[in-house]
Amino acid sequence: MMYRILIVDDEPMIRKGLEKLVEQSELPIAQIRVAENGVDALEQIRNDRPDFLFTDIRMPKMDGLELCSKLTELEFTANMQIVVISGYSDFEYAQKCLSYGVKEYLLKPINKKVIHDVLRKLIANTSKQTKTSVSVFKLDGWAEQTEDAIWTLQLGKINELLHTFRQQCSAHQLTISQLCDLLDECYALLIKKLNTRDVFAFISGLRFHGVETEEEAWHTFEAAIMDIFNELKQKRKGKAKDPVEEAKLYIEEHLAREVSLEEVADYIGLNASYFSQLFKQTTQETFVQYRIRRRMEKAKKLLEIPHYRITDISNEVGYADHPHFTKTFKKYTGCLPSEFRHKLGIE
Repeated sequence: MMYRILIVDDEPMIRKGLEKLVEQSELPIAQIRVAENGVDALEQIRNDRPDFLFTDIRMPKMDGLELCSKLTELEFTANMQIVVISGYSDFEYAQKCLSYGVKEYLLKPINKKVIHDVLRKLIANTSKQTKTSVSVFKLDGWAEQTEDAIWTLQLGKINELLHTFRQQCSAHQLTISQLCDLLDECYALLIKKLNTRDVFAFISGLRFHGVETEEEAWHTFEAAIMDIFNELKQKRKGKAKDPVEEAKLYIEEHLAREVSLEEVADYIGLNASYFSQLFKQTTQETFVQYRIRRRMEKAKKLLEIPHYRITDISNEVGYADHPHFTKTFKKYTGCLPSEFRHKLGIE
């Protein structure tokens, strides 16, 4: 197999020197291209992906670290091996490089032996690794979108994401074993994201025993995801709305009676403790504070209608005890219901 190399450095002499050292390696190199900064390199990589990338750290327009960061987001660069060449023996640089999947971190100046040794390592790595891996970044992005679609019960979106994921995996020409491993990893990631919400417990682990074809593997994977969807739908009692918005609507429809947090949580299919936390986090109010505010806002609107008696309004917003309503209204608005009406010119 012949390999393609891209060398990125803003100094022409260094680019030339590296190019010469690579040429002298007498290894199976089919092509050596150069770029003077990260922007130029990224454009070249998009047009013609190299097998190996040698890049400097400090460069104008886009430096080596930013280039490496952007490459982690591109599906087609998953198998490209990166070598960083720097004049700085900075541990922080090296750490960041490792987080971006950089294979080697070399310090300037470098010589023929160093370049040749690194090239041999890269070629050895290439022969070991499969050319069919899907980037971790892509997997995580897909799992995140799918988790959100499952949680909000968007069946159409789930099917769309499954179709896209299947197309992406097909482009990698995975063996059955590789496909099963990949789908198992992706399913585990999806379950982990769902369980992070700490509402319902979903069990990880797919069974691919006896799977012999790609179609069977996908059927197992897709069926497992639909099982999660149906399980969640059942737990939510078939409700596909946002849980907090649904809770607000339920409260609004039942302002005339004492609706408890537990009742609303049960209605939307959530654990009461979790619902309480979720509601406060989303609305910046406790369940009780929100319910009182909505009752008082409704009371104010009803007080603007002259023919409504204040005692009737009290019952309409869930206060059978009229003095309690009067006290709560004054605490909320700063005046009694009768005073509120007086300010509006209603006697």
